[in-house]
Amino acid sequence: MKKLVHEFELTPAQDAQACACAAALGITPTTARILYARGMVTQQQMRSFLHPGAQHFLSPFLMKGMKEAVQLLTQARDEGWRVALFGDYDADGIGALAVLSRALRAFGIEPYLYVPERSEGYGMSIAALDKIFDEFMPELIVTVDCGISNAAEVRYAQENGAEVIVTDHHELPDVLPDCITVNPKFADDYPYDNLCGAGVAFKLATALLGEGAMQFVDFAALSTVADSVPLLGENRDIVAEGLRRIEEHPRPAFSALLGKADEVTAQTLAFTIAPRINAAGRMGDAHAALELFTTEDAQEAAELAQRLNVYNAERQRSCDELYAQAVAQVRAEGAFEPVVMLAAENWNAGFVGIVAARIAEEFSRPALLFVRRGEMLRGSARSVEGVNIFEALKACSQYIEEFGGHAQAAGINVRADMFDGLKHALGEYIRAHYTRDDLASKLYVVGEGEDHARIAHELSLLEPFGIGNRRPLFTMEAGRVQAAPVKPLSPHLALSVHGLDFMYFGGAKDAKFLRSALKKTLVYEYNLSHFRGKEYLKGFVRAVLPAGGGEADAELFENTLLALRGERIAADAGTAELDAFLAQRRAECAYGLCAVCYDLATLSAFPSLAGLPVDVFRLSSNSAENAVLIAPDVGCDLSGYRDVVFLDMPPANALKTGGARLRVNGELDGRARLRRVQTERSALLGVFRALRAHSARVTGETYAEAAHACGCLGFETEEFIFALAVFEELGILSLRGGRLSFASGTKTELSASALYRAVAALGEE
Repeated sequence: MKKLVHEFELTPAQDAQACACAAALGITPTTARILYARGMVTQQQMRSFLHPGAQHFLSPFLMKGMKEAVQLLTQARDEGWRVALFGDYDADGIGALAVLSRALRAFGIEPYLYVPERSEGYGMSIAALDKIFDEFMPELIVTVDCGISNAAEVRYAQENGAEVIVTDHHELPDVLPDCITVNPKFADDYPYDNLCGAGVAFKLATALLGEGAMQFVDFAALSTVADSVPLLGENRDIVAEGLRRIEEHPRPAFSALLGKADEVTAQTLAFTIAPRINAAGRMGDAHAALELFTTEDAQEAAELAQRLNVYNAERQRSCDELYAQAVAQVRAEGAFEPVVMLAAENWNAGFVGIVAARIAEEFSRPALLFVRRGEMLRGSARSVEGVNIFEALKACSQYIEEFGGHAQAAGINVRADMFDGLKHALGEYIRAHYTRDDLASKLYVVGEGEDHARIAHELSLLEPFGIGNRRPLFTMEAGRVQAAPVKPLSPHLALSVHGLDFMYFGGAKDAKFLRSALKKTLVYEYNLSHFRGKEYLKGFVRAVLPAGGGEADAELFENTLLALRGERIAADAGTAELDAFLAQRRAECAYGLCAVCYDLATLSAFPSLAGLPVDVFRLSSNSAENAVLIAPDVGCDLSGYRDVVFLDMPPANALKTGGARLRVNGELDGRARLRRVQTERSALLGVFRALRAHSARVTGETYAEAAHACGCLGFETEEFIFALAVFEELGILSLRGGRLSFASGTKTELSASALYRAVAALGEE
């Protein structure tokens, strides 16, 4: 269940300052408020943010160790030393190698490049160093995107006769390597500490070559986006400058991977190029990505890009399989702790990080996935925005063999006998240091949209969007919305609300809620596109959330009616008892409790539920967090919950509740609308005649949609939907394909319909 959170709240003084900047810069107050809230509080800061580029680059010599690194590399060049570069197998590491290897060649050094395969593990290792010494005998080793946690390995390299320079961006460990070290995390004069590994390599290249390093900014831009570092400050400038270079002077590697892309954005790098670079490392062929990024031959680049495309397709299939296995394991074990930890022997170590990220997003809490190798578990941790997983692991380090990373991601090795201890310790740490709100899945919104075209144009100046500079989301309140598939059987919807056209990708799941009269909030972003010289403005819907209020309309009644097809369930408690039970469960755990009701008025009788997220018809998340569900669809899956509480007497249990414990209120009745339905034969016959006479007007995939389409033909909503459901159950008519059709020659009794019998029985109680 997504929680709607306002991205910022400005004081009157701050708002006045933002509006003054807006007037001076000629932008809307909305855009100025967004910039102000993101740290640009003066006209100059806003102007710089709106016009990112190399003019804002910081001097690399402000960074601790940079001067010494340049001096040693100059000595290595002048004295003809053998220099090796040690990288990493992901998109950041490959990009960093591409930057620094090209820069060193331009500087006068022909380096030896070493990128470990994933099977060798992250960072420097004695085995990898032995390979380098056997093949090359370097006198200087320079690391990129790794090394800060390899004090012992650096010492080993030095003992074998090599000087070492470490360039890295990961969090600083307690024990640092005893060598020249360049890392923006140090407390020094460099004011920006969020560079990625390739960003650090680019700063070293700039220190070596000055303006000549600008030719490598495209690699730094790709890695910056790929490594999910904040797109603020110098990172924003690097990405903006890199995108310009890719647009104007695309390398063979970028051209081969991008194909015929109309426009290159940060999202293009993140979702088109980066996954293919990472796929090579995950499939055990990081050298293919390195070769692609170090070649200038178009034919070779095309062949290597095709290989990476194949790797990426294989990676997607394998990740989907691993994800399905991981989710099944979560469901079997129950997702009731503030951290998810899973392990298996048959998982591919190259994919656990990707799947951990998906699990963390779906279940709204940190996720750690491990592959067992004998008595050792090797894994990856991914976190949610509000939880620093690096600090959490650091606090539980007594259970860990080794780990490294940053706030949102980490690599970690644990002995198998320490797994349970680490899981418990992490859970206790998160409970002690973070609130439930920190773990909630949030949608950060700016406010209600206005002056759509102008805002959309101004927001394009905030590109590139990404971590730390999220694409602004807006809200719009709505009642019943006419939402239609973009084409037959499509999962995507097209809709128009208050004069703005929307696309809702994957929105078919919310079609019933959109078409209902219940009040709702649309969460959306603006999108400007161009086609054949014309500009098009649309809103892209990102979520549809209940706003509270609205009539109990056709969709609610239809779900209540169809629930009669489930298994009858007996009451076991009253309202006061259940309210106390709910309060106790909420206090004990933030997960595992789902409260279900069929009458909207029921919720007012349960103060214990105040503040819980509310869904209508279906769950918007599978995270098993405590929630309220109103009039659920038949077959709705609640099997991930520990307790399912029916707040009012349900027609029957038509849900998938698995092994959940069920509680049922016998004092409040969720079947009141069913009891009012007329079941006399004459009443149903009247509906049937109207259906015959006006069949062309009766369209829709559901009974509720048909009722809306035809205005119920003069009948009450409940009476009309009930008759349709009974007639279709008897085989007299069908709504298949969204059109009403009749069966010829069908004769039957109303009592042959299970729904008819169930409703009639309720009326007699």
